[in-house]
Amino acid sequence: MRATIFLGMLLTTGLTSEALLADDWPQWLGNNRQSVWQESGILREFPEDGPKVRWKVPVEMGYSGPAVASGKVVVTDYVKKEGSITNNPGGADKLQGTERVLCFDEQTGEQLWKHEYDRDYEISYPSGPRATPTIDGDKVYILGAESDLTCLNLADGKPVWHVNLKERYNTKTPIWGFAAHPLVDDEHVYTLAGGEGSVAIALDKKTGEEVWTALDSPEIGYCPPTMIEHGGARQLLIWHAQSLNSLNPKTGEVYWTVPLEPSFTMSISAPRKVGNLLFASGMGDTSALLKLDDDKPAAEVLWRGQAKMSVATANSTPFFDGETIYGFDSGSGALTAVDHEDGTRLWETTDPIGGVRRARHGTGFIVKQDDVYFIFAETGELVIAKLSPEKYEELDRAQILEPTGETGGRAVVWSHPAFAGKAMFARNDKELVCVELGK
Repeated sequence: MRATIFLGMLLTTGLTSEALLADDWPQWLGNNRQSVWQESGILREFPEDGPKVRWKVPVEMGYSGPAVASGKVVVTDYVKKEGSITNNPGGADKLQGTERVLCFDEQTGEQLWKHEYDRDYEISYPSGPRATPTIDGDKVYILGAESDLTCLNLADGKPVWHVNLKERYNTKTPIWGFAAHPLVDDEHVYTLAGGEGSVAIALDKKTGEEVWTALDSPEIGYCPPTMIEHGGARQLLIWHAQSLNSLNPKTGEVYWTVPLEPSFTMSISAPRKVGNLLFASGMGDTSALLKLDDDKPAAEVLWRGQAKMSVATANSTPFFDGETIYGFDSGSGALTAVDHEDGTRLWETTDPIGGVRRARHGTGFIVKQDDVYFIFAETGELVIAKLSPEKYEELDRAQILEPTGETGGRAVVWSHPAFAGKAMFARNDKELVCVELGK
C-alpha cells in the first residue's frame, strides 16, 4: 500500500527515490517476519539530545508490539481493574479488566478508534496481551492473552468476526498466556489453539471459519507459526512444546517432525531460515540446526545445542545472517554470536542490556538495517551496533522508554518495536512513542 502511494508520488513529482522510499511494519518482525528494516536514509548516530520524538500517547499494560501500515499504528493493551501482579513464574495471577485494541494516526498520534472487551486473566506475568497485531490489507487480526482471536476493519475498528479459541477447541490457557502472533497468508490466518488435534489451526481469514486443525501436544508453547518455501513446497512451521513440525499450509498434513523440547514448554523464538538451513532455539540449552531437503519437504538435524555452545533464546528471536547466528541467551542474558557450522560460541556480551551480569532472560530485539543492527534493549534503550563474527561494536545508544516491567528484581520493557516511515514505534506499560530515525 505505502509502496504504491510513494511510486505514484515519484512519477508525478519527480522527487528522488531516497526521499520517497518508505516501508510499513504490518506485523511482528515486519515484512515477511524477517527482522529486516528495508528503508534507506537512516541515521547511524543519535543527535546529542537523543532522537526527536514525533509523538507519544498514553497506553496501558502490554507485551505486544505495535503494527504499522496504511498510515495507522495498531497496538493492544490491558486495563487492570482488580487483582495484583506478582510476576511469579511458577504460578498464575488473577486479574479483572479490559483488553483493548487502539489505533493511532502514524504521523500525529491522534487516536482514530478503539475496540475493547472485558476479559479476566489467570496467567503468570499478566501485564497485558502478548501477540502483536497483524495487518493484512484492510483488516487487522488480534490475539488476546486469553485466546480471543478477532478480525477488525482497519479503517474503523468494527469487528468482522471473533473466536474464543479456548471455547471452540476445549483447551486451556498456557501459564504465560496465548502468544503466537497470528500469521495471515493467502486466504488463511494461522495460530496455536491447543486441545485434541488442534495445536495448530487454520481459519478462513474472511469469516473465522475453521479450515483445518493439526497436531497434538500437552502444551502448545508460545512460538508463532512461520511460513517458508523449500523443497518445492510452501511449508508452515509449527514449534510446540515437544517438536518442530512442517505442515502443508493448505491442508494441515504433516510433512516432517523433529523432536525439540525446550525447558518449561518455552518454545518462543521463531525458527530462522537461510538458504537450506533452519535454526531453532529455546529455553534450557535447546537449539538445533537443520538442513532442509532441496527436493522435497524433509529435514535432518546437523547439530544440537548443549551447555556452553549455540545460543538458547527465549523472549527475542535470533538473527541468522547465513554465516553467524546472533541472539540473546536466556540463561546468561548475553548477546551471543554463534558459528553456524558447529554451534561454537564466538563471543558474548551483556553490553546491549546495560552490562548486567547473568541477567536471566535478558532481552534485546534485533533488527537489521543495511549494514548495522538496531537493538531495542530491555532497558528501554535503542542501541545501534555492528555485529560480526569477530566482535560487537556499539555505535550509539539512546534512552527511548522507561522500563516499566519487572523480572528477577530488575526493571524491563519486553515489547518488540516497529520500524516504519523512518521512525521507531515502541511501547511500555504507560505510553506508546514514535521517534524519528531518518538522517
